[in-house]
Amino acid sequence: MSNKVIIFSAPSGAGKSTIVNHLLGLRPDLEFSISATSRAPRGKEQHGVEYYFFSADEFRKMIAEDKFVEYEEVYAGSFYGTLRSEVERIWAKGHAIVFDIDVQGGVNLKRIFGDQALSVFIQAPSVEVLRERLVGRGTDTEEAIERRVAKAASEMEFAAGKFDYVLVNDDLAKAKAEAEGLIDEFLKK
Repeated sequence: MSNKVIIFSAPSGAGKSTIVNHLLGLRPDLEFSISATSRAPRGKEQHGVEYYFFSADEFRKMIAEDKFVEYEEVYAGSFYGTLRSEVERIWAKGHAIVFDIDVQGGVNLKRIFGDQALSVFIQAPSVEVLRERLVGRGTDTEEAIERRVAKAASEMEFAAGKFDYVLVNDDLAKAKAEAEGLIDEFLKK
């Protein structure tokens, strides 16, 4: 396995983090790429664990210094990106990189890594199910949830045809098993 990348993208609440964490627990040859962001930590998130947290000004400086493989401004002043140092660190260990990333970032990474990457779009059964999942998390304001739900609807349209595989998460056990099979097949190549 040389320099492989596995990309999981989905709207917030589709279950991508749950599926990614399941896969990481099963396979020691996979390693999670910690993304950088300029947003504030949510809940119990910690710098260097779920994300690398930077101010918007720090993030802009790092963009100018070409420290990112890819980045985007998701909302005004809210940046997300993949640090070059993170990719190099994981590949140096001989591990495949697993990305849990928003839809635009997933499309960008697939374009950048091409055949080295497997891109999987995780889709909830409906936008209403996404809303229920986001409310159930209890980590966002009602305004933030509505913004995420609106973004999810456009992301589902945008994602059509841009990922190697669409995995519908209407049954978590089935979705986990399907993801396992996709990863096994991709890493054998």
